[in-house]
Amino acid sequence: MARIAGVSIPDDKRIEISLTYIHGIGKSRSGKILAALKLDPNTRAKDLDESVVNSLKDYIEKNFTIEGELKHQKQTNIKRLKDIGCYRGTRHMKGLPVRGQRTKTNTRTVRGNIRKTAGSGRKSSTEKT
Repeated sequence: MARIAGVSIPDDKRIEISLTYIHGIGKSRSGKILAALKLDPNTRAKDLDESVVNSLKDYIEKNFTIEGELKHQKQTNIKRLKDIGCYRGTRHMKGLPVRGQRTKTNTRTVRGNIRKTAGSGRKSSTEKT
């Protein structure tokens, strides 16, 4: 099993899909990486030589922020929003949706109104709405 950026790449999958196991690399970015290194995206990860794996490691680490560094960047960006007290920061603090989603019907679990069955959790008809 090859390891790139501290992540074990699955052997039995195509290399294009295997690279997506790394946080910060999706399908389109993995395709661009393979195109830059002139590798066939249909080859299996177990069929790669050590030299190819090393070139993949070097290219990814030089050109992209991935894994721990990317997670750290995200956390510092969210912390900055919270510190300046902007709307998005306050939504992060409250644990509510940040990007304008409606909260009346779709974020029940965030608001603490978990309905296990269709009728439970609803206000009774005698209760004032």
